Parts: sequence; C-alpha cells; structure tokens
Amino acid sequence: MDTAKLALEDGSVFTGRAFGARGEIDGEVVFNTSMTGYQEILTDPSYHGQIVAMTYPEIGNYGVNAEDAESGKPWVRGFIVRELSSRVSNFRADESLESYLEKHGIIGLAGIDTRALVRLTRVQGALKGILSTTDLDDASLVDKARKSPGMLGRDLAREVMPREATVWEPGLMQDFLFDSSGKDQTAKSEKSSAKRPHVVALDYGMKWNIPRHLVEIGCRVTVVPGSASAEAILEHKPDGLFLSNGPGDPRPLAAETETIKTLIRKAADARGVPIFGICLGHQLLGQAFGADTFKLKFGHRGANHPVRNEASGKVEITTQNHGFAVDPSTLPADVVPSHVNLNDQTLEGLRHTRLPVFGVQYHPEASAGPHDSQYLFAEFRAAMS
Repeated sequence: MDTAKLALEDGSVFTGRAFGARGEIDGEVVFNTSMTGYQEILTDPSYHGQIVAMTYPEIGNYGVNAEDAESGKPWVRGFIVRELSSRVSNFRADESLESYLEKHGIIGLAGIDTRALVRLTRVQGALKGILSTTDLDDASLVDKARKSPGMLGRDLAREVMPREATVWEPGLMQDFLFDSSGKDQTAKSEKSSAKRPHVVALDYGMKWNIPRHLVEIGCRVTVVPGSASAEAILEHKPDGLFLSNGPGDPRPLAAETETIKTLIRKAADARGVPIFGICLGHQLLGQAFGADTFKLKFGHRGANHPVRNEASGKVEITTQNHGFAVDPSTLPADVVPSHVNLNDQTLEGLRHTRLPVFGVQYHPEASAGPHDSQYLFAEFRAAMS
C-alpha cells in the first residue's frame, strides 16, 4: 500500500497506509465509537466536511451493500481505521470497503494508532486536519491543516440537501433497488394513501432510514429541500412536519430558522400540525424558539450514549452524531428539556408545553444501532390522529 499521512492543526502527524482513493483533502477530524455500522456512517450526510476515525480496531470485515446505505453516496471527507480487514465475510456484501471508497473518491488511512488520535482529540477537542497521499512533508501538511476552513460558520447543509421535492415510498421491510446515482427505483407501494397522514419532511441532509420509519408507521411522505419556503411547504397540506438531520453549524441557517418560526405559527399553533425534529432539525427548532446553539468540544458520535427521558425517568441507549448543541439555559419558559445526556448533561431533547412541537438531538431511526428511542415515531404518528 502507498503511504498516507494525517496532519492536525496542533502539529501532530500520523503516518500509515493509504486505501481507497488517492489524493489530498481537508476536514474536521472526529471519531466514532460504534463497533458496527461503518457503511451507515460513511453515507450519513451529517458527516459532510469531516474526516472520521473509527475507534473499533478492525473495520471492513462485512463489506458494503446497497440496502444499508443512508444516502446515494458516502459524504465523509476521509476515513481512518486501525486495521482494514483484508477479507469480506457476509452473504449480503456487494463489495469491499476499500473498493467502495476508491469508487467514490474517498481517501482512507489505515495502520495508525487510532487510540492515540482519539485521546488527543478527547483532550483538545475536534481538530482541523489534512489527509494526504501526495504531499508527505510534515511541515507543509500541518500548515495546510491550520489554514483549512473548519466547521464554524459554514452552511454545509446547503451542499447536501435535495434540489426539488420528491415522494418517498419504501418502508423498512421493502427491498431497495438503486441505479448508478443512488436514486431509489423501488416500485411504488400499493398501500392505500387515503387514510394515511401526510408528512412533509424538510431535508437538510436526511438519512434514508428516517423516511423509511415514517412510512412504516403509516404515513405518506413528501421530501422537500430544507431551503423551501414556508408557503411552498404548506402548499403540500401537511398533517405533520418533520425536520431532518444534517451537517455543520446550525447558526448560518438563518433563513431556515425563520421558515420554522413561520411553520410553528401557521401550522402548529394555528392548526395543531405536529412538528418533529431530529439532530440538526432539533437545533433549528431551538433557534426558532429563540435559544442559542454552541459547538461542543469533541461532539457525540457513537451508538452507546445514555440519555434520560425527563418525563419517565427511563434511560435510553442512543446513537448520536453531532458537534453542536442547544443551550438549555436560553430556552423560553414554554419550551422545556425533555431528554438529557448522562455523560455530559447536555440537552438531548426539547418539547413545547402547549404546542405539538418536539425534537431530539440523537437518532431514534438508528441503523445500525440501538432501538430504544423508536417510540418517538409512534408519538409523532399519534399526534397526527
């Protein structure tokens, strides 16, 4: 294998073996603690702009398949593992992780001390980095890392959201067929749409498992760009509104925040239409209510984060992927914390005391991951009854 290097803005340099594509990219270096689910991580648009390091020591042993993708292509800037499995052993696999990354132009780095990298970022926080197979000069790479743009203030959601509205059909149990662009080609469902509530999902970089869950609970789903106006959204006559996950800093999304304010007023307050937000959608809800958002030191990324439901007192094991959070001290009096992270006490959910509006910071649609929080989709469905 060719040599590849990861250089960080603090001056650290890690040297290992290249896999996947060759070249040079910049990104925010983050880590994920999940033991499985690397394909879902790769294809989650929320990772756009980031170089992801996996903490589990061997990655790639079950390959890649079309059915488990969360979008039409991988969105990570680069991918780092301790050991890349040389064998693929899974009857569902279509190809190896290495061939998948090479096909999509994603640079991989293997053979470095990922434990040392994670300990470094746990102390200093997420760092800007450069991953290269072409420039192997340490000083040059560190300088490039320091000059790279980072995540703060960037509207990355604009780069991953769809351009037009579409109807989503597949549920969780259907087979998925994709063309070369990743577009779903599944035959339309024969279920009657007459009695199914209509959910309009605002897509800021939405994982496909979210609309699958919405279909599975008995909804018709129309997906619209997250940049759509409130008027265009309401023209679809929604029975429920969903705000999706997505990448980057929520603060630059001022127009989207204003749209959500209008939807809260014209749909939730005026007509009782429920609104449910996940991850970035949760942060945008917080901003629409007047709360502040801030960047976490190293974010939450993994499949084992404990969250307490403040209403029931029960603890849920959750999948998470976010680098920003809502400041609970800035919530208005009629919006209350509904879930709290037990690792660092950050806000994991909010709920309006009068209106059918709520959101969670984590991922109840988790795949791969725990299913403790799937009841939230049932709550959303019940609110549309």
